Amino acid sequence: MQHLAVTYSGIGSWYYYANTHLDTISTISFAFYLTFQQGYFMGVLFFIAGFFEAGSYARKGFGKFIKDRFTRLVIPTLIYMVAITPFIEYVELGNKWTGFDVIGFLSGTGVMWFTVALFAFSLVYGLLRLSRRANPTSDGRQVTFSFSLAVILIIIISVCAFSIRIVQPIGTSILNMQLCFFASYIILFIVGILAYKSNMFDRISYRTGKRWLVGGIVLGFIFWLALMIAFTMSGSLTAFYGGLTWQSAGYSLWESFVAVAMSIGLIVVFRERFNRQSKMTSKLAENSFAVYMFHPLIIIGITVVFSGVVLYPLGKWLLLCLICIPVCFAATYFIFRRIPLLKKFL
Repeated sequence: MQHLAVTYSGIGSWYYYANTHLDTISTISFAFYLTFQQGYFMGVLFFIAGFFEAGSYARKGFGKFIKDRFTRLVIPTLIYMVAITPFIEYVELGNKWTGFDVIGFLSGTGVMWFTVALFAFSLVYGLLRLSRRANPTSDGRQVTFSFSLAVILIIIISVCAFSIRIVQPIGTSILNMQLCFFASYIILFIVGILAYKSNMFDRISYRTGKRWLVGGIVLGFIFWLALMIAFTMSGSLTAFYGGLTWQSAGYSLWESFVAVAMSIGLIVVFRERFNRQSKMTSKLAENSFAVYMFHPLIIIGITVVFSGVVLYPLGKWLLLCLICIPVCFAATYFIFRRIPLLKKFL
């Protein structure tokens, strides 16, 4: 849904953009949806990953932990870079081959930048555990969630994000790594590790989690709208990208609030209300990583096919979401995860 929204809005980085004329309502809707999603959805994945990394290391030890992380994260990334990226670029989009470029190849991780970053985080964590210089799962430190802790976390993330964006503003990347967003990724990954020892997720009440979730969505929209109006009145809609500007500071604070509020809220609300699986959702869960890996290949092909269909931008986005989501799960379940070479890693 995120990448289809980028396709039909032109906001953000992606392989393919549809030539769509955006009206005011579509522009505001896509802008909020994409920035709000970006504010939390990768951060919460690193948050949860940190929690499970700690338990995984405790069970396996350094050698098996790193070997498993390499198999699960690095090998699928290499497959993506060698096979999927070239297929998208030169077959689906019809770009011309200009020769092998080392930087271009290393930047061809696409959506798998996440697995590269997660492996790097895991390696650093494993080395720290191995050296005993930092051992969050056995050094007795306890993390108890409180409102003040959440506020401190928001402030730390916002200060780090603002500082990074002075030299790496939004829209820039190094080898497909958008470092401008890494403040919340790194810090939430660390907090996830600390939460494993303290069993923090289980000790946050449902009422607290629900308040943070509602606050993240409602206040997140109100504050975002206020910021956009302020940015417009200031005469600069791009100053929040980075640099020593109040716009960048304000946006970093808003984004950090959304990251923390949604991470807490989603984990607790899903723990209480959706902590169950049917046979169907179990199958969907088994295919989720494969969908993550192969969805660019699938949705780009479908959006190219639908390029001649004229629809209101939001309506076309919704239509393609309804088509692409089941197609992605069906393709991974019936095709990609049944290929012997891929089945081992997916």
